[in-house]
Amino acid sequence: MAFHRRKSTIWLTAAAAAMAVVAGGATVVAISSSDGAALADGADKSEFVDITKVKPNVKKPKEQQGATTGTFTVNCGRNENQHFNPDNFIAQPGVRNGAQHLHDYVGNLSTNADSNNKSLQKAGTTCKNGDKSAYFWPVVRIDKDDEPAQEQPKKKDDKAQQDKDKADKAAARLECPDVASLLPEDVPDKAQAEIDKELANLEKVTDEAEKRLEQVKAQDVDNIIVGPTREKRAAILNRMMLAFSRQGKQAPDLNPAAACTVKEAGQASKADNGAKNNDEAQAEGTENKKNQNNKEENANNELEGNDGEIQRPEVVDLTFRGSPVGKVVAMPKFLRVLYGDAKAGQNGPKNAKDSWTCTGFEDKVQLAKYPICPQGSKVKRIHDFPSCWDGKNIDSEKHREHIIYPDANGKCKKGFKAVPQLRISLTYNIPRDVQQKGQYKVDSFPEENHNPLTDHDDFANVMSQQIMNRLVNCVNSGKKCKE
Repeated sequence: MAFHRRKSTIWLTAAAAAMAVVAGGATVVAISSSDGAALADGADKSEFVDITKVKPNVKKPKEQQGATTGTFTVNCGRNENQHFNPDNFIAQPGVRNGAQHLHDYVGNLSTNADSNNKSLQKAGTTCKNGDKSAYFWPVVRIDKDDEPAQEQPKKKDDKAQQDKDKADKAAARLECPDVASLLPEDVPDKAQAEIDKELANLEKVTDEAEKRLEQVKAQDVDNIIVGPTREKRAAILNRMMLAFSRQGKQAPDLNPAAACTVKEAGQASKADNGAKNNDEAQAEGTENKKNQNNKEENANNELEGNDGEIQRPEVVDLTFRGSPVGKVVAMPKFLRVLYGDAKAGQNGPKNAKDSWTCTGFEDKVQLAKYPICPQGSKVKRIHDFPSCWDGKNIDSEKHREHIIYPDANGKCKKGFKAVPQLRISLTYNIPRDVQQKGQYKVDSFPEENHNPLTDHDDFANVMSQQIMNRLVNCVNSGKKCKE
């Protein structure tokens, strides 16, 4: 495990990073001590390894008959809009600075500690195809002892967004069954266009009802919102079932998905299955929630030690893949998924994953070492998310029980369904001399000391039903789709 060379006495604000100066693809974020010297707190050099001296260690499951080989890639940019914060609305909902290190975000534009299904759905996105999902990971920095001090940008006030998110969380919310995940694996090709059209209609009807809910008195909700919405959804679902029948296929029973319910403020969702803050999940934010939220000057800040020059990925690849043993089903909307463990140094390697490699050396992926790449090769992080869903819940108490990894042969355990596997690949243009000197690091909790073992990633699915339907169709039909 690495050790701090020295601790900084100035906190770096997440909003400062959001307004930092971009130069050569890197966001320059450095802070100075009282004497004007730059503060550094990097990883230990013993945690770096020459990738050419590592033996190949990546084993891929053998593809069986019926394997799904298609891919669906979403273009959500490289965080050019500088969306950073030290929150984690999945592992530590409602806790400001719950991660205690900066996350790089692409996709959903509203993500912070108070994000919830309603606020995520209402937000904009950086994804070109309109995918509102949230993809986020800890930043990588270059950390040099002799880095010149930089002027610290002014703090950005995001209170307006926080207030909106809290209001959304406090308001009543319409909850309707997910339909894309109820569709069979083999939707007939000739029915796909009609199914996609009706999924869009379903989204429209549900969104309109959600908006009207805000203006309707509680006693009138059943008559004005719930009843009419059920009838409209039932008509759409009936047309979807007929689309299957016209192609001579057994239609799935979608009737139970017609009825929606109203979730009052503070009422837990059945699909969430008791999800809550839990140290064993990704172990983010173990400090007392009240104390975290009451820090006057540092409510938006990281803890000391996460400093240096943030490196924007040169390439961000968000690709959903199939299963080596068969077809996949749709992910339900608002599904939460974790990759890795931000406190693996404290918790042990059970949930840690091999993440670090170099371009051209993807058959060698390191768990506890940062790679030193040869000339012409670049540092790369590969994050393969779990892909076996329990078929019911969008979250769970430790955020891991509802979606797990397949076995070594790529098969899901009994009772779980294969969903598209998300792979996030991040490529960085880090100078080779910086690699050789051990001067780059991943942001971490202070006690983890930038241990490469703690690399992690988070995903919340906020795709529309029709985008998810296209994704599943693409993967199951063996196509290579990019949007």
